[in-house]
Amino acid sequence: MEENRVPSVEIRFAAESDLFAVNLLRKEVNDLHVAGKPEIFKPGFSAPLRDYLYEVFHDPEKRVLVADCDGVVAGFAILHAVHRPETPYMFSRHYLDVDEFCISQNVRRQGIGTALVRFIRDYAKAEGFPRVELNMWEFNQDALAFYEAVGFSTYRRYLELKL
Repeated sequence: MEENRVPSVEIRFAAESDLFAVNLLRKEVNDLHVAGKPEIFKPGFSAPLRDYLYEVFHDPEKRVLVADCDGVVAGFAILHAVHRPETPYMFSRHYLDVDEFCISQNVRRQGIGTALVRFIRDYAKAEGFPRVELNMWEFNQDALAFYEAVGFSTYRRYLELKL
């Protein structure tokens, strides 16, 4: 019997050479979203979806992280520094948004996602963000269970009334 081995994981900012592998994971996420909300998400992984990652990579307000497991990109997160000015309704807000997050289906439940969230938390603190936010789709209960397990809590909810 082969012993289960937890891969060594290095969380780091992506190099442009990592983006092809990140897009493979983004396709997994897109396929999940298409299955969960087919009336909203388009099937396939079009060139604009693929190319969007390169725009993100060069955006100074955004960062791409990768979870490198033994030389393979096994997860990623896209971070966005958000600065909202004060309005008559709300105070100004400054936070780090996790725009996308994925761990490859092949290596889930091995601590890689937890390591990625730990890096995000430490990065946010070091950069002076008072909070990290993310949004997710309600159908993805596995993701919700993971996010809650690593410390996220729900503070806002979107509801729909289908007609």
